[in-house]
Amino acid sequence: MSDEQAIEMEHVKPLSQILRELTAADEGTLSVGQIISAFGPRALGALLFVFAAPNLLPLPPGSSTVLGAPLVLLAPQLALGVRRLWLPPNAGRRTIRASTLHQAFGRIIPWLERVEHVSRPRLGFLFGRFGDRFLGLMCVGLSLVLILPLPFGNLLPAAAITALSLSLVLRDGVLALLGYALAAASWSVLYVAGGAIMGFFRHMLTLLGTA
Repeated sequence: MSDEQAIEMEHVKPLSQILRELTAADEGTLSVGQIISAFGPRALGALLFVFAAPNLLPLPPGSSTVLGAPLVLLAPQLALGVRRLWLPPNAGRRTIRASTLHQAFGRIIPWLERVEHVSRPRLGFLFGRFGDRFLGLMCVGLSLVLILPLPFGNLLPAAAITALSLSLVLRDGVLALLGYALAAASWSVLYVAGGAIMGFFRHMLTLLGTA
């Protein structure tokens, strides 16, 4: 990152402040278009964070599938290097209650503020044209895992996307490395779990064949 970009980052409103402003009103609704406009040029990374971070909280069964679906739409755009966020027709007009946003992010914002306090632009070689696309590609795979109805199997993918998206917003390479580490752990757990399930079915088929 250049010195000019670093100076510009210092004057950008923190993501936590934007979320606080969006969730400040207990009454009324916000359109998806208004939310995207509030995030400005960082909308893609911010939206990835918005849909990934709530999965780290205790949620009703099936919530990760609902929250993961928009990630499947957003992450490929980052991987493809899309400069202008694309949404399905009329999606920007859809509304969400401010109180719902407050419930979702009331516990996340204080944690986000602590991260922003210690974060700074660094390890800029992890970003840029290739770095951002690679990060997006990782989020594509993780979002596909996130939407699967796996008991307790969605926490690591959600944590990885949260760290990666936040690193994109803050241009913090340390957060990106943390996200990649969490992604590797997620793939490892998925591989082990998949192997165990396949082994179980093979064993059952063997028992049925000898019965």
